Amino acid sequence: TLALVALGPLLAAVALLIKLESPGPIFFKQARVGLLGAHFNLLKFRSMVVDADAMKDQLLANNEQTGPVFKMKHDPRVTRIGRFIRKFSIDELPQLVNILRGDMTIVGPRPAVPREVAQYKLWQRRRLSVRPGLTCYWQVGGRNEIGFEEWMQLDLRYVDNWSLFEDAKLILQTVPVVLLGRGAS
Repeated sequence: TLALVALGPLLAAVALLIKLESPGPIFFKQARVGLLGAHFNLLKFRSMVVDADAMKDQLLANNEQTGPVFKMKHDPRVTRIGRFIRKFSIDELPQLVNILRGDMTIVGPRPAVPREVAQYKLWQRRRLSVRPGLTCYWQVGGRNEIGFEEWMQLDLRYVDNWSLFEDAKLILQTVPVVLLGRGAS
């Protein structure tokens, strides 16, 4: 709650810029898979054009990530303001609301979309045994530069070695990664 209050002016400015740049909603809501497979609506600032999901199938041949995840460095669906807010993870700040609702925590594996989870191997599903979070090893270890298999291994490392000390360390490591925009696209 304190973070939302402190970030209020930034959140308002980003909302205004999104509205000025392109028609459509300020926020993007998407079904994600959380703790023990429960679905919830993840909140983000909208960083893409309104019909981005419908365009995804046409771009699948350009996927730069391995596994069931879609990542594309120069995604044509991303707006100008979207590029900036994604690079510095500002688009993810509305997820503080998801944390207040209990869908997420600050530290934990990033929540996946249901169609990706449906393609997980059995060993990868173990990442659903903890509540998803805003940051984790993937976020501080290279984000989009990390392949899917390594990403899953990092998430399981978190699951297997959770501690309050590790959470604090990951939060501190996240700050420079986000401020410098490392590994984002």
